[in-house]
Amino acid sequence: MGTLWTGGTIYTMTEESATVDAIYVEDSIIKMTGCEEEIRRKFDKKITREINLEGNVMYPGFVDSHLHMIGHGEKLLRLDLSEETSSEVMRKRLEDKAKEMKNGDWIIGEGWNENNFPDRKIFHREELDEIASDQPMMLSRICRHALLANSKALELAGINDYTPDPPGGVIVRDDDGKATGYLLDNAQDLVQRIVPVKSEEDLQYALKTGVQDLLRLGLVGGHTEDLHYHGGFRRTFDAFRTVIDGENIKFRTHLLVHNQVVGVMHEDGWNYGEGTEYVKFDAMKIFADGALGGRTALLSHPYNDAPDTSGVAMYDLHELKSLVQKARFFKLPVVIHTIGDLALEYAIESIEGYPPPDGLRDRLVHAQVARPDLIGRLQKLPVVLDIQPQFVASDFPWVIERLGEDRMKYSFAWKTLLDEGLHCAGGSDAPIESPDPLLGIHAAVTRKKAGETHEGYYPEQKLSVYEAISLYTKGSAYVIGKENERGQIAEGFTADFTVLDRDLFAVSEDDIPEARVKMTVVDDEVMYQQ
Repeated sequence: MGTLWTGGTIYTMTEESATVDAIYVEDSIIKMTGCEEEIRRKFDKKITREINLEGNVMYPGFVDSHLHMIGHGEKLLRLDLSEETSSEVMRKRLEDKAKEMKNGDWIIGEGWNENNFPDRKIFHREELDEIASDQPMMLSRICRHALLANSKALELAGINDYTPDPPGGVIVRDDDGKATGYLLDNAQDLVQRIVPVKSEEDLQYALKTGVQDLLRLGLVGGHTEDLHYHGGFRRTFDAFRTVIDGENIKFRTHLLVHNQVVGVMHEDGWNYGEGTEYVKFDAMKIFADGALGGRTALLSHPYNDAPDTSGVAMYDLHELKSLVQKARFFKLPVVIHTIGDLALEYAIESIEGYPPPDGLRDRLVHAQVARPDLIGRLQKLPVVLDIQPQFVASDFPWVIERLGEDRMKYSFAWKTLLDEGLHCAGGSDAPIESPDPLLGIHAAVTRKKAGETHEGYYPEQKLSVYEAISLYTKGSAYVIGKENERGQIAEGFTADFTVLDRDLFAVSEDDIPEARVKMTVVDDEVMYQQ
């Protein structure tokens, strides 16, 4: 009838440092927490299964509040360039990959970041042609707001030196006016849409690969945006329903719905909160701007290291308001990608004009650059800030060059946001960053990469361990209105748990990434065990 969990430290996250000896679960719901003796006395005849934690440490199940699950699976299966620290090594890996491929096959790579290279090199298409002239090549930058393409890929996409920039995108050109193969934001679509579509089997395999890895990392769920890609809404949704079937795989999945496919969702009869037991439709996704790496995040003042640009608006203010109004027509909250402060301002003004339906919350993803006046306006709105702590580890110190010191006080300022009473949830934006929540918690607490020895970038913005873990538990539950059902270990809450081999509250901050996942539990069922 029910399960008794004992034999370890159990952090409830109801308040800081709160622990219990044992919990009793019945029908996937926590019925009691507290002293093992008292639980045994009360539920003696109902306890049909006992699980001993063997000295390990249990937390409420970690949830990634913003990622791309199929993209994460693809990254695991594709050429991963995210760890390369020089352009020479990146070139060598591309040459090796080209030798493995047949003529005409696409060479697809993920995650390169010129800021990790001493020479800050961004390859020109002619250099990529030297590596592969007959094989089309598409290499997504770490931020996924830019890509590199060789001449074969540009030819297939119909891009030449005279192709105009699409709305919300840039075809980068050299001093001679030639297209370099570097495409920013919406210009990427010109190449991405001609890449051969995966078969349904390959799509499901990529998703399954991603989900299994997320469970291995201790995640019990994720809020993911995939439905606009991978061959369209219907086949992508079908892949989620097939893979996360509630029998072989349980994973609490909330689908963010791109504004360009939300109409299809409603044509098929789906509404907010509907779906299957483990795959639910969530907010409508809108991109307001790009990213800081490619200088396409929309700023209110020019970039410090490129005064000729302030970034790229995916939509002007009127268009953005119209999209938010569209979401309200479908009775949906919105999730708006906002990295620059002007994009954040546009998003706030749009939400002020068209508030979410009663009881629902909007979310602003990233919120990396803010201003004091915008924080004041955010405090008056039913919004959650969906932050990615690992961006501090990845974007510093080069981001200081982009923004300049004057803007840094309110940039990546997670502690300020929390202290101002704003609700925050924690995600990775995988495959942009690793979806490992321990890396996110470590970055939030230390403001540096694992292994670095300095005091952290802008240490006044460090979070406590409790605040950092709350992002991935209580915060991820709050953003979807499930704060009374998930994110804590308490009576009436869902039995989703992450079990680690050590106490994150007791180890040194630098040892947090060294923790190992012992079990990932969804609905009182072990979905991963080391």
